[in-house]
Amino acid sequence: MNAQSTDQETSAVQMMPCCAPAIRVTLGDAEAVQLADALSLLAHPIRLRLLAILARNAGHVCVCDLEAALPVKQPTVSHHLRLLRDGGLIEGERRGQWIYYAVRHEALAAVRLLIDQFFASLTPDKA
Repeated sequence: MNAQSTDQETSAVQMMPCCAPAIRVTLGDAEAVQLADALSLLAHPIRLRLLAILARNAGHVCVCDLEAALPVKQPTVSHHLRLLRDGGLIEGERRGQWIYYAVRHEALAAVRLLIDQFFASLTPDKA
């Protein structure tokens, strides 16, 4: 065996895939970014607690009541409310000097569907 044929064999082996291309990409770039943004928005205990409080109370809840229900100071509550509002999961309505917040149920349902679809895609088909 000469050096040239060894180099050609090594080159051919390097170009061959390790196995048959059986990989299916089920999550595109845009979907991955959208899911990561949603999960990032939900990935904080204060934001989860705010959503739980708002979801369990019909109508709008005054920011003063939200602040009283959580173990953090007002600026922290306001910060997390702003993130949830910027993310489209809640809405706020000013009434005098107070802001009343409520869950946007359609947005919450869309996030739930996105997460459900992602985890369903991870489960192998049983056929």
